[in-house]
Amino acid sequence: MLAALVLAADQFTKHLALEGLPYQETVPVLGDVLVLYLTRNSGAAFSLGEGVTWIFTIVLSVVAVTIGYLTARRVRSRWWAVVLGLLLGGVLGNLADRLFREPGFAVGHVVDFIHTPWMMPAIYNVADIFIVTMMISVALLVMSGLQLDGTRERRTAKAEA
Repeated sequence: MLAALVLAADQFTKHLALEGLPYQETVPVLGDVLVLYLTRNSGAAFSLGEGVTWIFTIVLSVVAVTIGYLTARRVRSRWWAVVLGLLLGGVLGNLADRLFREPGFAVGHVVDFIHTPWMMPAIYNVADIFIVTMMISVALLVMSGLQLDGTRERRTAKAEA
């Protein structure tokens, strides 16, 4: 359910951006704090790997299947279910672009339109926001010792010393 909500929000905001923003022109929203800048990204973060778009499609597909499997088979923790559901929605948002947007199936370019120049030089989208924040959440869950099944990892005497 959470994945579907994130996917819908991502695709809806991309639709609005494609319909309402000029291509590759700066549209200030809050000065230099928030700028809209519509572009298409054939690569990964910071346009890395532009010539191998199909690899990102495969990686996103494997990640989506892995999250689905873990959630269905191993996750019993509410925290893990929420984090993985939101992460899956972000992954599916960018995967949908790779599969169904121009220039063609499995090599589509991801629609990016959010720019925060004060924070980083990247231009990103709603799916990217969920991917990054949920990966941070995954790291926090792992560091806290919360297992997928909801149990806590026990510290041994050696680890405490």
